[in-house]
Amino acid sequence: MTQDIDTIGIADLFGPPSPARDRADGHIMAAASGIGFMAVRDFPGDAWLTPDRRAQLLRIFALPDSEKQKLLRWNFDSTRKNFYRGWFPLQPAAVSYKEGIDMGPDIADPARVSAADDPLCEPTPLPAEGTVPGWRAAAADYYRAMETVGNALMRSIARGLGLPETIFDPYFEHGISTLRLIRYPLRDATAGIDTSGPEFSVVHKGELRTIIGREHADSGFVTLLAQDGVEGLQAKNRTGEWIDVPPANGTLAVNFGQLLERWTGGRVRATRHRVIAPKTTRFSIPFFYEPGVNAEIAPLPLSGAEPFEPFLYGDYLWESATNFVEMSGIKNLRQPRRAKAS
Repeated sequence: MTQDIDTIGIADLFGPPSPARDRADGHIMAAASGIGFMAVRDFPGDAWLTPDRRAQLLRIFALPDSEKQKLLRWNFDSTRKNFYRGWFPLQPAAVSYKEGIDMGPDIADPARVSAADDPLCEPTPLPAEGTVPGWRAAAADYYRAMETVGNALMRSIARGLGLPETIFDPYFEHGISTLRLIRYPLRDATAGIDTSGPEFSVVHKGELRTIIGREHADSGFVTLLAQDGVEGLQAKNRTGEWIDVPPANGTLAVNFGQLLERWTGGRVRATRHRVIAPKTTRFSIPFFYEPGVNAEIAPLPLSGAEPFEPFLYGDYLWESATNFVEMSGIKNLRQPRRAKAS
């Protein structure tokens, strides 16, 4: 039997303790420990999940190339001083065929650029207000809305694990969550890239489809993904089948990250997912809800969970994030802030 991805109403997470909230917690924990994917609806900020509201954020892709180039990261323009935040352009030879921008918490509050010597905490290069009027305010509002949802899901997961609901709260003080805007254009057939091999293409429902987002599991705590009504995102279920993640308006696709899987001793699953090319340009807006750079990740009081040596989230994140193609060439620019015990 193919396991489907449930859509869960989460309005009760934002209210006081109640049987309805308990039921929502149960549905969330079942998804987290089962397929490791879900969709959620009915939450503060869900008005953003309409085509018109999403378009306010996606206007940045209409900028001329000369303006996008001002936002590039160092690995695409060595005159820049931003390594982790900023614009990544299309890379025609890569499997993951996308362009976009990564933004940090300073988009919501400029005072949240914390450590001048840590690229994970660097300021985000942003377009001038005059080039996309109102865009910064929209992005800030969206960022804050997603933090609110991430916090509610974090507490729900804590309750679902039988832990105090605020157990994760201290880790997320000074969190470094990333808001990413992505455009997946149709791949240029004349670019001279052979996409017929298994790395670039798959057969889905009897049809050869190009991969535009390489199979991976997210590294962080939880990812909240706004899609644009265009199909293409797929998750791998427990039997190894690829199933489509519905791109419905008014919902966020939610997947759990490898940090949470490790932290919970495998009780929560980090599910592998990929993007296959639709027939039209696809946009997506993932929000990676993440702890603070100096948060020490230590075993939770869960019976039977394998112990692990505590580590700093920033060290873990840098090691994993810099394996992605859009971060290539920067791993050596940040050293671990804690030496491994000998």
